[in-house]
Amino acid sequence: MPRPRTVVLLAGAALLAKRALRRRIDASPLWPMPALDEPVSGRGRGSTVTLRALVAERREPAAGVVQLRLEGSGLPAWQPGAHIDLVLPSGTVRQYSLCGDPAERDVYTIATRLIEAEQGGRGGSREVHEQLHVGTEIEIRGPRNRFPLAPAPSYVFVAGGIGITPILPMVRAAEAAGADWRLLYCGRHRATMPYVYEVEKLGRGRTTVVTEHESGLPDLSFLGGLPAETAVYCCGPEGLMDAVGAALPEGRVPTLERFSAARTEGGAPFEVELRRSGRTLTVAADQSVLSAVREAVPGVLYSCQQGFCGTCRQGVLEGEVDHRDELLTDAERADSMLICVSRSAGERLVLDL
Repeated sequence: MPRPRTVVLLAGAALLAKRALRRRIDASPLWPMPALDEPVSGRGRGSTVTLRALVAERREPAAGVVQLRLEGSGLPAWQPGAHIDLVLPSGTVRQYSLCGDPAERDVYTIATRLIEAEQGGRGGSREVHEQLHVGTEIEIRGPRNRFPLAPAPSYVFVAGGIGITPILPMVRAAEAAGADWRLLYCGRHRATMPYVYEVEKLGRGRTTVVTEHESGLPDLSFLGGLPAETAVYCCGPEGLMDAVGAALPEGRVPTLERFSAARTEGGAPFEVELRRSGRTLTVAADQSVLSAVREAVPGVLYSCQQGFCGTCRQGVLEGEVDHRDELLTDAERADSMLICVSRSAGERLVLDL
């Protein structure tokens, strides 16, 4: 039994801690976030759950492409179309589609193409290529799936270059389900197209490989005559995805997976009020909301800066948002935004920040 004096001392310490916590809350406009039922800042779907995995195998399925086999204990199950966040040694976070077999537990397979700075690369792919070798331990988050394969009697898959990575598990799943499917795989040169030989062996003539070097641009006219029940999935460069959408019958839209960052600039400048901070900022036409906010609130959380991970999600109290992310659902977009890529559709936004 604790002595009475000890009980009094413990109770007094708890009271002092409670009062200190209350003073911290009153003094800080950023913590916690009382205007929301649950704080959303820094909360992506699963993005805060970090796992450890080991690079167990590394190979090059095409020129300029590295495939990594990551092994770990208790890795969550995944479905075709899913991706993971890779937390690189520098702290940089990048997203990569899972391209292995979902039935293989405690193993994730990813592949990444080296994108040079003059091609728009920001250093993440180079870090993967130069620093991740067999035996390297890496942090991962996820998996998450914003490109799920929905049930359908028939499918058309269109992949461009490294965009084959999320498509491969989809094709295998469609084949296993006995669905009718067709795959068009496009690229500039065969030598730079990962898994091209595996693709050509799939599906008894259901796959078509087209290279610009040999045949020019792919003929997408067949998409105009697809039955209404055929689901169309596409992953690749923006130009290819735009062409696929334009080739479909009027009113039909493909399901897309984008692997490039959304444009954060464009349009007119606008104001952002940080309600609890008592600050009003101007976001320039060539500036992201995140960049402007960080000048006033340096500690605001963010990660991928591409609208993928959800770390920078903030509550929106007033204003109309021009959503440019690849993560939030329609319901979530009603009262929140990812400030790394999304902008205001009007002259002013008010954030719960």
